[in-house]
Amino acid sequence: MNFELPIAPWRSPLGRALHRNRSQPYSRYFQLATVQTDGRPANRTVVFRGFLGDTNLLKIIVDTRSQKFDQILHQPWAEICWYFTITREQFRIAGQLSLIDANHPDSELQKARQQTWQDLSDNGRVQFAWPHPGKPRDDQEAFSSSVADPAHPPQNFCLLLLDPVQVDHLELRGDPQNRWCYLRDNSQNWSTTAINP
Repeated sequence: MNFELPIAPWRSPLGRALHRNRSQPYSRYFQLATVQTDGRPANRTVVFRGFLGDTNLLKIIVDTRSQKFDQILHQPWAEICWYFTITREQFRIAGQLSLIDANHPDSELQKARQQTWQDLSDNGRVQFAWPHPGKPRDDQEAFSSSVADPAHPPQNFCLLLLDPVQVDHLELRGDPQNRWCYLRDNSQNWSTTAINP
């Protein structure tokens, strides 16, 4: 992962959309699509945890016990779809996912994992102490764990980074609507093209 890349041109419109839709709590949620080990698609709603420092890498969190963890290990390509209701615009962001788990060798990424853990609410952290996701439901007592240690992430807490290579931005307002395609080339440079909606 190259942390020296300039901020991509799509970051400015996305930043405006986030700012203009900030009154809607659900504007921090987007859909993440991956491919399962059997080749079938999988889609789920996740929370945007910000960008990794001054990079274009989007932060998401995942429990290593969940199905999506295995899916990402199988196939790192993914796409998110993010719709903002107030401004009526959609961002589809495609790229590769990287998992930063407890055993990741990069110390800077380990710091980012720990900081992301510390930035979570108590309610967000306690979910990582709940019973195994996707298994038959345990009794209610299994979900009454005490608050997880805010200073140290558990082994099953994983930081997930999406490294975009293509962004499709559609503004649904206007006649005709406006749409742009942003592509990153092999030299890590971005191009911007206005395209038909």
